[in-house]
Amino acid sequence: MIGQTVSHYKILEHLGGGGMGVVYKAEDTKLKRTVALKFLPTELTHDSDAKQRFVQEAQAASALDHPNICTIYEINETPDGQLFIAMACYDGETLKQKIERGRLDVSDAIDIALQVCQGLMKAHEKRIVHRDIKPANIIITKDRVVKILDFGLAKLGGQSMLTKSGTTMGTGAYMSPEQVRGEGIDHRTDIWSVGIVLYEMVTGQRPFKSEYEQAVIYSILNEEPQSVISLRADMPVQLERIVRRALEKDKSKRYQGVQEILAELKQATAPGIQLPKQEKSIVVLPFENLSPDPDQEYFSDGLTEEVISDLSAVRSLRVISRSSAMTFKRTKKKIPEIAREVNVQYVLEGSVRKAGNNLRITAQLIDATNDTHVWAEKYSGTLDDVFDIQEKVSRSIVNALELKLTSDATKKIAERAIDNVTAYEYYLKAYHEIWKFTEDALNRALDYLEKGLEIIGDNAFLHSAKAFAYFGFASIGIRPEEHWKKATESAQKALTLNPDFPKALAVLGWIQYWNEHTRECLNYFKRALAADPNEYAALHGLAATYFWAGKLEAALPLSVRMIQLDPLNPLGHNLKGAIEYQIGHYEVALESFEKAYHIDPENRAIHMHYTWVLAATKQIEKAISIIDQ
Repeated sequence: MIGQTVSHYKILEHLGGGGMGVVYKAEDTKLKRTVALKFLPTELTHDSDAKQRFVQEAQAASALDHPNICTIYEINETPDGQLFIAMACYDGETLKQKIERGRLDVSDAIDIALQVCQGLMKAHEKRIVHRDIKPANIIITKDRVVKILDFGLAKLGGQSMLTKSGTTMGTGAYMSPEQVRGEGIDHRTDIWSVGIVLYEMVTGQRPFKSEYEQAVIYSILNEEPQSVISLRADMPVQLERIVRRALEKDKSKRYQGVQEILAELKQATAPGIQLPKQEKSIVVLPFENLSPDPDQEYFSDGLTEEVISDLSAVRSLRVISRSSAMTFKRTKKKIPEIAREVNVQYVLEGSVRKAGNNLRITAQLIDATNDTHVWAEKYSGTLDDVFDIQEKVSRSIVNALELKLTSDATKKIAERAIDNVTAYEYYLKAYHEIWKFTEDALNRALDYLEKGLEIIGDNAFLHSAKAFAYFGFASIGIRPEEHWKKATESAQKALTLNPDFPKALAVLGWIQYWNEHTRECLNYFKRALAADPNEYAALHGLAATYFWAGKLEAALPLSVRMIQLDPLNPLGHNLKGAIEYQIGHYEVALESFEKAYHIDPENRAIHMHYTWVLAATKQIEKAISIIDQ
């Protein structure tokens, strides 16, 4: 048809098409404007029902005058009886095309959803139900204005249903349960579809998906989708709730009007509501010990932990925790593989050579997306220079990643944990022993910490480390009451010197947790996270406390954040699995427990949880095989 003139429209190019029409770009020769012409497919020209639906689209859409609804100019017919609609032609792209490039920023998704809802509210006021809301039917102009297309499936309130028995109108993955069942349709079907579209915008995937249409339909009717927040940790909790309510299978439990979902979307963008920004991410690989003495490894490990700690103070940077980072010690894996495993963009690697009082440190920052060096430096000096070198490394990374430092982060990076080099070495040696979590190692750690305190006197870092060591005894079952008391005393000493010391607050929180003092432990964990949002022990404690208190909506995003910060630690996966299990998302829980089990198959709690969810998902034989292992 390109080049032909239909009525007073000259066909310029083919734009696309669907089940109910083929669309061309055309020039209105009378008004000298560009329009879109939608033609009923030739093969359906003699189908009276199809022609009636096509006319209905024009009548429904032309009755609407709203900036978020495609403008209809006229309906007409070619000399050979082919119907067409002339409508506005917009310079932009479909939401489908936009999503295909990757998931949207949360703020962009909310803005698009708001405009879609505003257009639908106008339609619903006129008793018009779209019934086919999907990304392909939503255009975003270059001015970021949303236009809803294709009211070809609309049902005008008061008219008879055009759908024959056994025929469903709509696109499978976006259809509501009542559409799938062929039941009565009303405006709440559009609300369901908005929920699907919003889910897809922020996650990049549909909530109900399969290669087979029947499997999609089964999921729509019988299964709960994976929670948005489990796929995207930066998702505001209020937006998770909006999606969940829009996707209620029972339409009486959904939003009862578009104005309700519109109000909650507006609330999600109200002043004071912080929408997430794209977060940069890094893993600090264990610094390689190149010292002549292999016993100097405590120093290279300690430097690794100190750099992790410094960078964790930068709130716009996600830093992988020590536990996951240390799994790559002496690894032969390539940088891109490591980055994929812990889901980060940047990798820092380096080496330490300590011989007597002489020190040489190298560090290089790599962008794992293209395996290129972003920054590299070598530092030489004496042990007395270690604090300056550590600060230079952290600041160089912040500058290379073009991050802004808050005053608190600047203070943290410049802070000297322990000014005396000998005491600092005792501190590093102590943590090297603490992480072994054996009675002998914890006793050695306490000896090192006492020696450090003898040299410099009271110090928040040393007292906090003592609290952690004492808590370690209790954690492995050695006289818990006695060691909880000693841990509390040491933590309180640390807080006397620094009231916001996160590790000391986390230890106190866990002691209160094990003694079932919920209010007190929540207070300590929240204070720790206010001081350092990446304090993993506090994050874990707060998530666990909310879980046991039955506050699953509060616990879930915290468990997701645990996994983001420490993806190779089974604790986050296990806790997330338990939360999803309690919510009733058994398939999602199974994925989490499988990951936890793969990381630590000897953990009895994980072993038990994994078999429970296997049984719940009717995988009895596999559950029995796991039990028998």
